[in-house]
Amino acid sequence: MKRARFGSLDVVLAGGTDREGGGDGPLVVLMHGFGASGDDLVGLYRVLGVDRAVRFAFPAAPHALPGMYGARAWWEIDMASVERAMASGQPRDLTAELPPGLESAHAVVVEMLDALQTELGVTDAQTVLGGFSQGSMLACDVTLVGERDFAGLAVLSGTLLAAQRWVPKMPARQAVPVFQSHGQSDAMLGYGYAERLRDALTEAGCDVTFVPFRGGHEIPMNVLQGLEAFLQRVL
Repeated sequence: MKRARFGSLDVVLAGGTDREGGGDGPLVVLMHGFGASGDDLVGLYRVLGVDRAVRFAFPAAPHALPGMYGARAWWEIDMASVERAMASGQPRDLTAELPPGLESAHAVVVEMLDALQTELGVTDAQTVLGGFSQGSMLACDVTLVGERDFAGLAVLSGTLLAAQRWVPKMPARQAVPVFQSHGQSDAMLGYGYAERLRDALTEAGCDVTFVPFRGGHEIPMNVLQGLEAFLQRVL
């Protein structure tokens, strides 16, 4: 692995012929969730059984969270509302929400991604973009609103956010296969809203591989197995 800076973001590069992003293979970019460190998902490249040529990039979100060592975020969220929702047992409905920091996060990731692809010599058609939780929602925004035909979109424990911004863009992204997973007991982002995202993508004509699991806000083994099969298929 090695660390490099692309645009304004620090990125860990792994995989490829030298295990530091070398070679000319395709690219998988995975973005961590809210409150995690920039290294949170890096270990996945070691457990996903894909061709050795596949390169991985793990960008760190731009915002450091005060009082939480190593914790970062793509945009700020109202933690009080999260705690109230979890205490009530009623998951938050984010379908109509456009977080104030989403558009700036989108721009920062596009800048990073363009610089990264130029450096590694890959196109959108050779790139899978995805992430976990908040990172997966940002991946959706970059794919749909940015009108980019990636090799694939990976949504791990994400949800339908900013529906008025996303849903009208979905039919134009039919060429982008989607992998989506979600825990049926997820208290952070309710399972029903993940189903809404799946259904909206499916109704728009997208090829969606949906992996539910008995669990919460996490990435269990059956999700890793499903993601592995997805990457083998699209790359």
